[in-house]
Amino acid sequence: MRRREFVGGVGSAALWPALAWAQQPMPSVGLLAVTSIAAWAMEAFRKGLDEAGYAEGRNLTVVSRSAEGQADRLPALAADLVRDRVSAIFATGGPIPTRAAKAATASIPIVFAYGGDPVADGLVASFNRPGGNVTGATFISSALSAKRLGFLLEVTPRAAAIALLVNPKGTLAESQIRDAETAVRTLGLRLHVISASSDVDIDEAFATIGRLKIGALLVGADPLFAFFFSEKIAALASRTGVPSIYDSRAYVDPGGLMSYGPLLPDTWQQAGIYVGRILKGERPADLPIVQATKFELVINLKTAKALDLEIPSKLLFIADRVIE
Repeated sequence: MRRREFVGGVGSAALWPALAWAQQPMPSVGLLAVTSIAAWAMEAFRKGLDEAGYAEGRNLTVVSRSAEGQADRLPALAADLVRDRVSAIFATGGPIPTRAAKAATASIPIVFAYGGDPVADGLVASFNRPGGNVTGATFISSALSAKRLGFLLEVTPRAAAIALLVNPKGTLAESQIRDAETAVRTLGLRLHVISASSDVDIDEAFATIGRLKIGALLVGADPLFAFFFSEKIAALASRTGVPSIYDSRAYVDPGGLMSYGPLLPDTWQQAGIYVGRILKGERPADLPIVQATKFELVINLKTAKALDLEIPSKLLFIADRVIE
């Protein structure tokens, strides 16, 4: 073989992997949500993708599908993503988007991020071994009901009647009612369980809270409340004059009194990391469900002042964030 041919052959062989890589289509991730994903959640998700080595526009295409608040549109939107042949689907905003994605495909990997029990919601077989094509990150903040009630009673020690607002159609209501009943019974207080699963229900719930002269309100952890009605619930609590505690600072930033719950951006960041790992070849079935490990107490002193409440100094000392 002549030297020129040999060198040319080596050069072509060396160049082939790079050319093949360049010709490969850029991976894509489809975003599926009931409504527009909050800016803080998208920022955290992108941070996770970046940590895994992916960035939109550089080596990743992102296709967004939002049901704009109409959950019945999710199956069709999930089918659109399957037809678009996305590499993975990121479903968020409660269990419903993941259910829609799971019904639409058994082969495309699905990663979720939401607050709830994915086993009870029928998304995965178990936390350690999800099985199938679904995995993700979650925060089950409903288990913190007793802790939240303790913080709330530090602020309202004279409250005799406590209300718990739950979504009866969600999977978290039963356990939260059980935990709250146990905690309230131990303290010798009265508990009123008030249900709401729609905009109108929430108005009626607060009318009932005002009529019963409730001394303190524990707002149950539920994706419906947090993603759709957080500002409304916080505003009605202030208007009704009932001191309230929530599972997320999403209520406190717009005027809610206080919250104790997981540091939510971590959940979305972990989901982004999982999407990146799956794009690199890992299987969803082999990735255990990530559960929240970081929690924060947030207190709004402006709201406390408006409600004529004095926040104990020990709570202010341990608070992770105080809005003044």
